[in-house]
Amino acid sequence: MNKLKKVFNNKENSIVSIYFSAGFPNLDSTSKIIKSLTANGADFIEVGIPFSDPLADGPTIQESGSIALKNGMNLSILFDQLNEIKDFNTVPLVMMGYWNSILQFGVERFLISCKSVGIAGAILPDLPLEVYDREYKVLFEKHEIPFIFLISPQTSEERIKKIDQLSNGFIYAVSSSSTTGNKNGIESAEPYLKRIQSYQLKNPIVTGFNIKTKKDVEFASQFTDGVVIGSAFINAIKKNASLEENISEFMSEYK
Repeated sequence: MNKLKKVFNNKENSIVSIYFSAGFPNLDSTSKIIKSLTANGADFIEVGIPFSDPLADGPTIQESGSIALKNGMNLSILFDQLNEIKDFNTVPLVMMGYWNSILQFGVERFLISCKSVGIAGAILPDLPLEVYDREYKVLFEKHEIPFIFLISPQTSEERIKKIDQLSNGFIYAVSSSSTTGNKNGIESAEPYLKRIQSYQLKNPIVTGFNIKTKKDVEFASQFTDGVVIGSAFINAIKKNASLEENISEFMSEYK
């Protein structure tokens, strides 16, 4: 069974996933962050692939990605880093990035590399559903890497149900149509989250964007299976204490 499915099948409380930009704050931070998040109760971890033009990301994640690129992070280095921890990492890792990075690296090379280091899924927001279904679905399934689709308040019921049919991991419910880390509260997404809940989809749903506090986690988890926290986490690891101390303090609020 895929590691992600085990997490959702065995969950007793809300799933809390953390996003970070690989290569931030330092080039060698990736394994330290994953180890510390694992030790502090993250249910799964989204490893962000830094990209020069991250259209879906707000200022905090854009800045962290820009710093990661300046630090020298790229997919080859990232896979080398993940390879070093694959034998003892116990928390599912999901790769999140932009399609152009994958095309430049090579799609099948990317999928082979993902499988070799134990990646449990891939989120590529700018690869259209129709293109994935027509051209790449067979490749992703061949290498057993679930493709995680995003839905938003503007996504129609018909499209959401098609995504549910194509999915084999979870569905990422973007809580607003703006970028990550904006100032709108998660409560404004209630009608949308209730609408998704009413569809009774076969795949788990995870809410992302605008999740900052424990209250936000509790609110979103009334309607979906869990949350992704990104910008708030990246802000937390900028603090002056050690990376491990910052992560321990941050996670203590949620788990």
